[in-house]
Amino acid sequence: MKSTFAIVKRLLASNKISFIITALVVLCATSSGDVVLSNGNYTWLLAVMTPFFFVFYDYTKLMHLGASKRDYFFGCLISYGILALSISLINTLIHLLIDPVYPARAVINMMDVCNWTENGIFIAGVQQLFFLLLVMIFLHVLLSMQSHWYGWLTDAILVAIICVFTNRSVERNFVRFLPDDHAEQQRYFTHWYLPVTKCCFIFRRTFDLKEKNFVRENYD
Repeated sequence: MKSTFAIVKRLLASNKISFIITALVVLCATSSGDVVLSNGNYTWLLAVMTPFFFVFYDYTKLMHLGASKRDYFFGCLISYGILALSISLINTLIHLLIDPVYPARAVINMMDVCNWTENGIFIAGVQQLFFLLLVMIFLHVLLSMQSHWYGWLTDAILVAIICVFTNRSVERNFVRFLPDDHAEQQRYFTHWYLPVTKCCFIFRRTFDLKEKNFVRENYD
């Protein structure tokens, strides 16, 4: 157990870059207009970046130092739990204390988009905690597979699924926050929805080609 907590300290200490980038984005990000994004949303960046450091940076070093895989995985799990709790707490506080005083008609926080706040703020925080924990574990497993062919195949399948099923979901959730003015709706649609749709289309085309090339190289 002592070795596991030593690994946890090592993992969190080596994740300073993720902490710094997330803090800078949260503090420096600005939005304007009647509908703006909550700065609390950017705290989720930490949950996205952390598995990259744990898998690609810390794993090799810890194995060379003599750590066991069992201690490493337990250490990662504990670290993800600590980070998920911290991110959820910070975003919940931003949603409660900062979002209401923001000079905008509507402030979009992912807790509202996911409809977690309908169950009360405490339950919403718990739901956010477990969601972020699952995201980090999922990314850890996915990144661990990247050195194998089935990792790339999984990437292609996931991107295709996201591109097919996300567009309508994003549109349905964000349309609730659109202003009543038609010109403002048009501006919001142009600046948010169209770029997201275009990126999804490009990613889908890219990974479809990569998957076809992989199949051609290995099975033709």
